Amino acid sequence: MGNQGVYIGTDSGATTSKTGGIFADGSIISHELRQSSTNSAAGTDAVIAGWVEGAKGFIADNNLSWDDVKGVGLALPGPYQEYGILAKSSNLPASFEGWNFWADYSKALEEAAGRPIPLSTGNDGDLGGVGEAHAVRGDEKVGVILLAPGSGLGCAYVDKNGEHLAGDNYAGMEAGHIPAPLHLLGNPSVYTCGCERDWGCIEPYTTISGLPQLLRDTLKRYPDHPLATSDEPIKTKCLSLRDLAQKGDEMALDIFDFQARALGLHAAILTVILDPTYVVIGGGLIDPGATTPEFRDRYMSGIRNAAMPYLWPRQRENVKFVEATLGELSQAIGAAFVARKAAHN
Repeated sequence: MGNQGVYIGTDSGATTSKTGGIFADGSIISHELRQSSTNSAAGTDAVIAGWVEGAKGFIADNNLSWDDVKGVGLALPGPYQEYGILAKSSNLPASFEGWNFWADYSKALEEAAGRPIPLSTGNDGDLGGVGEAHAVRGDEKVGVILLAPGSGLGCAYVDKNGEHLAGDNYAGMEAGHIPAPLHLLGNPSVYTCGCERDWGCIEPYTTISGLPQLLRDTLKRYPDHPLATSDEPIKTKCLSLRDLAQKGDEMALDIFDFQARALGLHAAILTVILDPTYVVIGGGLIDPGATTPEFRDRYMSGIRNAAMPYLWPRQRENVKFVEATLGELSQAIGAAFVARKAAHN
């Protein structure tokens, strides 16, 4: 194992950091994801300490040593000012703007390992796409789009050579902030987005971040629904919607049907531009541990049916809409693959 080498991936989300890894042959070391709080409220030093502890714990859990580690990848929400330097993020404290996280994590890894460890980084959505692309296409040399709605909308494109679209300014595939086609969605209100653009980003129409606004508007059509008169906090109401939908609640199903249609139209826009073979849908709404097969089928069918009329004829024949398979492992595994690729360049 030591001769083969391993690559570790750190996935730093807004609230939770996760650690995973692969062997040099690309096989996943463990499907048991190691998780910890990102602890961003305590500052950048606390975040770095958490990343290092995650790596140390993963190494210990899997009977590895730092001698086995040939590289580390880091998935972190963007956008970036430069490679490894954070720009203003809607998911992290404002004080993190300008943070050279690459330099700080590199130094911390060197201290932990007793030697320099090559570090690669990228947007978390992009690297999630790298992980899912490896899982879905096998040896096929084809393009893959990943759309992963959660608290925000993770978007990625991975080309046939396994390269993710980072862009010249490290803002490639920040596609959650493309304007939604509101005229095709019944002209809802222009929802507020965490990025502060005012053109109606697709993100709040497809993710948890926009559920308070979407629930507010949907309840206008369901004035007798219990949530219309409930005194519970809006966050509690929103978090109840997935369970309600799976019990057949018409109002909750209406909300997720809307989100599926919005995501399908977005998928069509990106497919017309990028022309992939696979569109992979991730996020909590297709998590087998949290949703029923019936709910997932309805959601995926809504996405597919919304997209298909807007694709080119050959795309309608060949593009496959599939569920993500790595779940919360995707970004950490993608980060590990990026570290492996960098080591071989």
